[in-house]
Amino acid sequence: MLDYLRFSEVKVLCIGDVMLDCFISGDVGRISPEGPVPVMCARSEEYFAGGAANVARNISSLGASCTLLGAVGKDNNGSKLLELLNAVDDVSARFVELDQRPTTIKTRFLGHGQQMLRVDFEDASPISKEEEDRVISSAVSMIASHSVVILSDYAKGLLSERVVKAIIAACRTEGKPVIIDPKTSDFTRYAGSAIVTPNQKETQVVTGVWPDTDQEAELAGELILSRFDIEAVLITRAEKGMTLVERGQQPFHIRTDAKEVFDVVGAGDTVIATLAVGLGSQTSRADAARIANAAAGIVVGKKGTATVSAAELRDALSHDTSSGEVSPSDKLFARQDVQALAEDWRSDNLKVGFTNGCFDILHVGHIRLLQFARDNCDRLIVGVNADSSVKRLKGPSRPINTEQDRAELLGALAFVDAVVVFDEDTPLELIQTIRPNVLVKGADYTIDKIVGADVVMADGGKVVTFEIVPGKSTTATIARSKERAV
Repeated sequence: MLDYLRFSEVKVLCIGDVMLDCFISGDVGRISPEGPVPVMCARSEEYFAGGAANVARNISSLGASCTLLGAVGKDNNGSKLLELLNAVDDVSARFVELDQRPTTIKTRFLGHGQQMLRVDFEDASPISKEEEDRVISSAVSMIASHSVVILSDYAKGLLSERVVKAIIAACRTEGKPVIIDPKTSDFTRYAGSAIVTPNQKETQVVTGVWPDTDQEAELAGELILSRFDIEAVLITRAEKGMTLVERGQQPFHIRTDAKEVFDVVGAGDTVIATLAVGLGSQTSRADAARIANAAAGIVVGKKGTATVSAAELRDALSHDTSSGEVSPSDKLFARQDVQALAEDWRSDNLKVGFTNGCFDILHVGHIRLLQFARDNCDRLIVGVNADSSVKRLKGPSRPINTEQDRAELLGALAFVDAVVVFDEDTPLELIQTIRPNVLVKGADYTIDKIVGADVVMADGGKVVTFEIVPGKSTTATIARSKERAV
């Protein structure tokens, strides 16, 4: 479901209100003698690209590319925002400069990690007709070269009714889906869009229904679809997850994991970015929504205006058991992607383990080896010989099962975190790519005969051997089957 290669091919056009997010952190140890307010001793000041610019950052983090169209003032904050975005891979910022308004900046004060106050400098009045023309002209010229379009509305004046309708009309002409993060209660302006993503409060304002239960969420979604020319609505319901209601389909509820919430800043940006990348890679709306829900669950556990990487997302999906809908194929990786995943795990101080084999007919010996391997690491990557490799090693009658079947069977095991198929006769190149902290192999090999042992130990890792279970092998299983068939 989460296809890295197709993610990398997705090009998203994000149009919306950009802003600069400032976080001032410090310590609070006393009350001001001037009034009943805390005094914070500032220790650090950090700036992040926020609003629609944070949507663009999330798109880049997922491995897709983004063109960002927004508006800034002719000021230092606009320059700082552009500088931040220029440092983000695969994000191209196209800003319309406005003469009569400042760049929006939100400054948050955090004492001991908790937000105490937010101060906004902004002008949220509608942009002028001439400025609308410039935005529409720029947007329309870029729609054809992108996979999907996002309208990220923060009610700061850029996405006026005229601008929104013109962009949606151009997208329909080009056959490009439009996803909208709405801020107005008038959804008539969103006619022709593929999905709108209101939160609970926005949903209540539009429908009069607070989507607290699944039934109420379904009702609210159906009311929106009955009143407006919109293909689908994804209602984000905070700790209760999301509800997707689309025309001609049964409503789909996605549960969220119960996890500690550190900071909800930017969670909506992560949702719409992930949803767009999913749809742009031809994922179904239901699967794209489930992926977006997982991404939101990750980002709320981070500080500030954060993003989610593709590796984090794949890891979260493969370890999510809350819905009971995890597919073994979610654990299957291409070689270039498993390298990024291993690096991401190590950056989280997780010990990465590796073992390999043909795993032609899965038996108890395999299971015990894999359990043993997982007991010696935090995340286990399993290398599987490709069909061509198995034929060279085992003969023309092998494998019994295809590489895809063998990989998916391994992916179905809870103690296997990632599976990667390799074409070579040995896993040496794969081990050099992954650089595992722990290499596990059967004890029928001495360490000096284990392929890749020198690579792992040179990196400061360790090699662990497992006592083979007597009589348990694919060859023995095939032989017994032939004897019984006679």
